[in-house]
Amino acid sequence: MPSFDWDALCAVARLAGQAILQVYGTEFDVELKEDDSPITRADRASNEIILQSLAALHPDIPALSEESPKPPYPERSRWKRFWLVDPLDGTKEFVKRNGEFSVCLGLVEDRRPVFGVVYVPVKDILYAGGPGLGSVKVVGGERTALRVSPPEPGARVVAVGSRSHPDPRLEEFLSRYPEHELVSAGSALKFGLVAEGLAHIYPRFNPTWEWDTAAGHAVLLGAGGTFTNLEGGEFLYNKESLKNGGFIARA
Repeated sequence: MPSFDWDALCAVARLAGQAILQVYGTEFDVELKEDDSPITRADRASNEIILQSLAALHPDIPALSEESPKPPYPERSRWKRFWLVDPLDGTKEFVKRNGEFSVCLGLVEDRRPVFGVVYVPVKDILYAGGPGLGSVKVVGGERTALRVSPPEPGARVVAVGSRSHPDPRLEEFLSRYPEHELVSAGSALKFGLVAEGLAHIYPRFNPTWEWDTAAGHAVLLGAGGTFTNLEGGEFLYNKESLKNGGFIARA
């Protein structure tokens, strides 16, 4: 993994978050992309800041962003490492103005996430870290080390699920736990809740995209959690199709 400056990368996420908040407090138009997902000028402003900043910090590492043209698979399949960027994860939450959206920067190496930053601008909460590096939560300049908290045998299991993408399969999955509580949250904030020990599990059955998960995946691993596909196998990136299958993130 290349050497990098945690603080510089966190500063990039914060700068993008500031640009998002400048739009958040105004009236803004909502457009629909080809897949019917929403996009606003906040997505575009954040994307421009992040891609320009990453290119300046690490010109040798390509970036793949939700809001930019995607290189063809024969080209990106040769990438050993690259950034996966979601400049505004949770645009639906942004449009609803509920504050549960985030900026996500994930570094992938050999198809596995090695570092991630998840920044929640409205709450000024930042999660950062990766496997072998540890993970932290930063609030108001105060940095706290993160560690997952698995449930005790027989104890109530706290699960997090998508606020904007409910799925009946989730309740069926949770029925295996006699005592459980489901907490709804938006965007990659769900990974942070598991990483800091406020939730035990985040099962996802609806499809996501690689840029939705890479940063949170890295942070969770750095906090001692696990992240697998629904069959318990390894969850890899830079697939020919960038759409993810289901997954289970656990403390």
